[in-house]
Amino acid sequence: MRAIVPDRLSDMLTRLKLTAVRDQLDGLLDEAGRQELSLRETLVLLCEREIARKDERRVEMTLKLARFPFVRDLSGFDFSAQPSLDPKQIRELASARWIANGENVLLLGPPGVGKTHLAVALGREAILAGHSVQFVAATTVVA
Repeated sequence: MRAIVPDRLSDMLTRLKLTAVRDQLDGLLDEAGRQELSLRETLVLLCEREIARKDERRVEMTLKLARFPFVRDLSGFDFSAQPSLDPKQIRELASARWIANGENVLLLGPPGVGKTHLAVALGREAILAGHSVQFVAATTVVA
């Protein structure tokens, strides 16, 4: 009867869509044992890992659906090359509060100044904040 328990547990975790817990169960239980966690603390550890994996997968999927032309983030933007930009204002935009407020952001400037880089980086930050994003080039919008 004991040999059936791991298979049954795996089946139940799969049915509950707790695949991160299922895939890492032995390691997580070993970790909980080493840390001498209580049953409640062990459940918290298992839930934290499952939530982290679900968040990771959500971000991966949303990034794919956004159709960014390339991967960029704000840490890779050279603010010294664009002294007219206020880094504080860009960091404020990265918080994505403007989305919740129903506001728009329009990036204007000549070619090669980093508009697309900033748009992708801000879109990535919005995704990390839980929003859906889709990249569309200005020429497509105008057409």
